[in-house]
Amino acid sequence: MDHATEPPAPRQDWRWQMRHRITSLDAVADQVPGLVISDGMRRVIDRYPFAVTPYFLSLVAEPSANDPILRQCLPDPAELDDAGLEPDELGEFSTHSPVRGLIHRYPDRVVCVLTATCPTYCRHCTRKRLVGRPQFGLTPAELDRQIDYVRSHPGIKDVIISGGEPLVLSTEHLEDVVAGFRSVPSVEIIRIGTRSPATLPMRVDEALCEMLERYHPVWVNTHFNHPRELTPMAAEACDRLLRHGIPVNSQTVLLRGVNDSPQVLEALCRALLRIRVRPYYLFQCDPVAGVAHFRTPVRRGLDLIRHLDRTIGGLGVPRFALDAVHGGGKVSIRPDYLVDCSRGRVVFRTVDGETVSYPDRPADCSTES
Repeated sequence: MDHATEPPAPRQDWRWQMRHRITSLDAVADQVPGLVISDGMRRVIDRYPFAVTPYFLSLVAEPSANDPILRQCLPDPAELDDAGLEPDELGEFSTHSPVRGLIHRYPDRVVCVLTATCPTYCRHCTRKRLVGRPQFGLTPAELDRQIDYVRSHPGIKDVIISGGEPLVLSTEHLEDVVAGFRSVPSVEIIRIGTRSPATLPMRVDEALCEMLERYHPVWVNTHFNHPRELTPMAAEACDRLLRHGIPVNSQTVLLRGVNDSPQVLEALCRALLRIRVRPYYLFQCDPVAGVAHFRTPVRRGLDLIRHLDRTIGGLGVPRFALDAVHGGGKVSIRPDYLVDCSRGRVVFRTVDGETVSYPDRPADCSTES
């Protein structure tokens, strides 16, 4: 099917997109001729909700569950195989949540899980146990308790407003949240974690950007997984943020069958650079129940980073990282280029596999004095 890059009005209104989210698999089949809906797919949505914006569905190129867009939004029977994993394997709320909806894993920053609603429910979502369930949303009183907690912990310098999708809230409601955290004297930066530039780019309108600009420094971390997501509308959304002084980073998730090939990942990183979005992280897909079919071996991610080291300048190479289970936090991993570091020489392999010896001072790379 054709890629829709400029939906006609009123489809360019984000509220229209939200009101007309597709929540029926039969409706997906109607809009993607030739797509076969199985009974297994229908069983999945009894456990994990399904929704996709008309905009994001318009990016589908072929009527196959292997299409990289459909693979991210179409239920897969494999989601029902928990593969021995827990719903909160990372320990977000079981280990590091002092106040409901707030994750305090690192000394200097917290995550505010503001809502459990998303325009499109990504099938690889770390929090798929929560999204689509309104009972997990925050009440105003709970948000006040989060702000009070941050105020009472002056070591917290960085607040990440996440979800779900925080931009499903009205600009006025979101401003109350941003202003509340900005009122805390010790908070230095506010980050917005959003997938909207990929799934609902029309949400990033002038009113939103003007509001965020009032509370600088504000950063946006978004989430592009495939080059096809970088439509002209997505590029315009990112450009609008940038023109209001809001830096934009992309936190891509490594997904089997979506972006785990060198050619696709390189094309994605190059496309991000062209629209001035930094490829910030390449995340190993998290080991949580319902997403095991997306996971690749960690070695695959290292091989992909090695490929990018050879083919793209350093600005285009994201950090490859995984989130350790049971609340261990993020761990950055690099390809093992170092061979030896002793006797005043550093021996390493180049990205092309050549072994090189480099002169060094022993005290700089040895524990011996």
